[in-house]
Amino acid sequence: MTKTPGGDAPAPPLLSVNGLGIGLPPGGDRAEAVTDISFQIHPGETLCLVGESGSGKSVIGQAILGMLPRALPVTGGSIRLQDKVLPPQRDPAYQALRSVRMAMIFQDAGASLNPVKRVGRQLEEILKVHGVGAAERRDRVLDMFEAVRLRDPARIFAAYPHQLSGGQAQRVVIAGALLLKPALLVADEPTTALDVTTQAEILDLIAALKAETGASVLFITHDFGVVAEIADRVAVMKDGRIVEAGWAGDVLDRPQHPYTQRLIAASRPTGAAPSRVGEAPILEADGLHLTYRSGPIFNRRITQAVRDVSLSLAPGRTLAVVGESGSGKSSLARCLLRLEEVERGTIRFKGADITHLAGRDLQRLRKSVQVVLQDPYSALNPRQTIRSAIAEGAIIHGMPVAEARRKAEDLLELTGLTAQSADRYPHEFSGGQRQRICIARALALEPELLIADEAVSALDVSIQAQILDLFRDMQARFGFAMVFITHDLRVARAISDDILVMQQGRVVETGATGQVFDRPAHAYTRALLAAAPGLDLAMEEGAA
Repeated sequence: MTKTPGGDAPAPPLLSVNGLGIGLPPGGDRAEAVTDISFQIHPGETLCLVGESGSGKSVIGQAILGMLPRALPVTGGSIRLQDKVLPPQRDPAYQALRSVRMAMIFQDAGASLNPVKRVGRQLEEILKVHGVGAAERRDRVLDMFEAVRLRDPARIFAAYPHQLSGGQAQRVVIAGALLLKPALLVADEPTTALDVTTQAEILDLIAALKAETGASVLFITHDFGVVAEIADRVAVMKDGRIVEAGWAGDVLDRPQHPYTQRLIAASRPTGAAPSRVGEAPILEADGLHLTYRSGPIFNRRITQAVRDVSLSLAPGRTLAVVGESGSGKSSLARCLLRLEEVERGTIRFKGADITHLAGRDLQRLRKSVQVVLQDPYSALNPRQTIRSAIAEGAIIHGMPVAEARRKAEDLLELTGLTAQSADRYPHEFSGGQRQRICIARALALEPELLIADEAVSALDVSIQAQILDLFRDMQARFGFAMVFITHDLRVARAISDDILVMQQGRVVETGATGQVFDRPAHAYTRALLAAAPGLDLAMEEGAA
């Protein structure tokens, strides 16, 4: 999987970055986005550039493609492709280089595609710009769709971006990047937003296409699980500098720098918090069914999102609900939160039937059942101070304003922020800090049940580890039970007491976390575990 030193002498490098420096606007947390960056990528090699958000990884990728904004000037060094120095940033000469000699795959495939134009036509434009005749363009796009394993290429060609799944959209973007067979592919977090099986498919696809075309890959990621799957060599970045570099096997097995050691440790499970066993369930669901209907009445689309789902959760325990995108995890959460009316089945909270609760009774339930959502950026009102955001729920439920505001400050400190930050606004915080604020807001009402829907999937791996630690600490302090929804099996293993595996709206397996991971009974569970990048590495470390 990873190369080791030895054998024939390597060919001359395809890409050489030497002493690269890139400045930041005045007032930043450091003078430069990256400082004195040097590395090489040889033909057919994959170099993984690893680090937390803000370490400068993506800036390097933009610089290679000549895409740096004017606010980020190059302050020194050089970049050579096939032994020729690349032009200055934003130079028109890049027009002849992009797609032909180098190409980029961005993290958000949806944002990379024009929402009002059919995807096939968008890829045809790439060929048109580079002189490919009209008669040839459609066939070349369809051939590339087949090469990236898109089923029914003709249908995909005619589709708009919103008609594609996340995995299909990412395959289309990869197809566009490879249309003109570039020698270098820069992939910037291309699998971060994908579920585990789709992620594995995309990683396999990139590896296969690299082998077929002989391309070199600069793979930008924060996930050492991905590194373990695809890297030949690794360069680890912190605060704009490379702190460790080497062969992937050496860095993964014998990391030298404390920062690398911390990142790798954050990628490995630490075990769930102690939980109370033997008490009556706080949450029960029995035979839940939920169907979505959309479209015109004579051509209505029917999706069975939740099908005959049952579960039981004891006080103080954490149940992880895992599965691919579209498996019904978030729909189940909406049912449990009483945001959707189930067609059949029963939901009980502390023994009481809440299936069709409404009005003031439902409002009282909200005090005891809180939620932390996936995106901490959209979860907070940008015009509301943090103090107001945290105190709002408690005030609605009758707490005096002054007391609610004091409690908000206490919770900020309890979740790792400072009371002095209470008058700041959401845009003044990082993603990890915002998620801490969302957790503080949920805890302001002292809930007995917390539902976390992909609450760490938008965060890089070391921040994920911090937030998971925070969930465990808060659960130990407040004693709430938790339903933790995730597509990341590494996260599920780290946080949960029990696992519930969903596929196409149904529960296919449930049990204690150790049992499900060590002795999975269902073929789908085994497929999920086999597809998870780097999970073997994490489980071996956890067992050591």
